[in-house]
Amino acid sequence: MRSDLRAAERRASALVGTVEHRDLGPLRAPETVAFARACAETDPRLLDPDSAGFEVHPLYLPSQLRGPDGGFAGDYRADGMFRDEVPGTDGLDVRLMAGGQTITFHRPVPLGDPVTVRRVLETVERKGKPGSEFLLLTVSKTYRARRAGDLATVIERFIVR
Repeated sequence: MRSDLRAAERRASALVGTVEHRDLGPLRAPETVAFARACAETDPRLLDPDSAGFEVHPLYLPSQLRGPDGGFAGDYRADGMFRDEVPGTDGLDVRLMAGGQTITFHRPVPLGDPVTVRRVLETVERKGKPGSEFLLLTVSKTYRARRAGDLATVIERFIVR
């Protein structure tokens, strides 16, 4: 196993069970509509915030990693991912890939209600054969609105090579 991959395994393993909270702020209609348009949505309920039946696209919430204002230049890796998105990998010469995502929606996403995300690295597993080993990290996220309560639970897997 390459030294940077071993370092990622050690670092990530030390973080298993660590709880992180991030404030995403209130979700704003212009950003949610832009997201729906980027998804090629045509449903007016997702595109017209002035309509009585307006809804936030359900996948908008799990796409929020830093809140509607995004990150700063120093927040990103050379490959475009956030430096802290895959625990234990910051500054290491490793390749990152999405390894799957499961989303459970609990209630519709409210506009204006401040949202937080609780993130926990659940597991770090070594996979593959000698010489072609990789890590599979499982991260759970719970998105919660201050007044509305739990909105969604997301289980993400990341492949680290």
